Amino acid sequence: MPAPERIPTGSLTAVELLAKGELTVRGRIREASNAVLYCTVAYEGESTHCVYKPVAGERPLWDFPDGTLAQREVAAYEVSAALGWDLVPPTVLRDGPYGEGMVQLWIEQIEQPEGDPEEGGLLALVDGEEPGEGWKAVGLADVGEGRTALLVHADDERLRRLAVLDAVINNGDRKGGHLLPTEGGRLYGIDHGVTFNVDDKLRTLLWGWAGEPLTEEAVAALTRLAAALAPGEPLATRLAELITAAELDALRGRVAGLLSDGVHRSPSGEWPPIPWPPV
Repeated sequence: MPAPERIPTGSLTAVELLAKGELTVRGRIREASNAVLYCTVAYEGESTHCVYKPVAGERPLWDFPDGTLAQREVAAYEVSAALGWDLVPPTVLRDGPYGEGMVQLWIEQIEQPEGDPEEGGLLALVDGEEPGEGWKAVGLADVGEGRTALLVHADDERLRRLAVLDAVINNGDRKGGHLLPTEGGRLYGIDHGVTFNVDDKLRTLLWGWAGEPLTEEAVAALTRLAAALAPGEPLATRLAELITAAELDALRGRVAGLLSDGVHRSPSGEWPPIPWPPV
């Protein structure tokens, strides 16, 4: 089994270690739709575990340019860091054993308990039409044999921040399996390859706050992000290396729209709002 999450404790940052270290492939994560390699990375006496997704292992998609998913994963990390929430593990774009690819710090998640959100549960299926205390309703789900259940997620500030991030980066695939809670109470989101499209592609399980006012924290974070996206700013310059000019303009537009509307995004009705499979 992979070793627990470990961020270097020396003078190196996780990003520096991921970018400069020697990558050694230890195995492949076969459940993934694209090539995902489990690796170690070592540099100047520091080492940790990471995920390496080579561009050469990406399957073509009809709605995204070929060979761009790794760059989009890095762009998602950059935007998350600019928001100040660090919801995406440290991620870099670099050369590796199978060519250029995305390299991301490995996160060892804890098991997501079912039931009471106060016990750490993030997602659940419940009987009835109301979500219950501590939960937010997503929608009805077919559970087989002609039965339906209400899909809910926890009314959790960590998930709420992720919902804002997903709206900003236009995440087309926020599944339950992409949520990684850790022992220290942190929550990370992973798998951000299908993001930053110019067209509305938002598909997520985190619709529970749709139409509700953004928190003051979210407004402040989005205001900082809007300033950082101004032409000539370091973040804007970095993102221009990872996504197209049209996608960068669309990103600015989504941030401005969230600040202008002041509420969480609602499904547009032009695109399936929930990813399949949802987990």
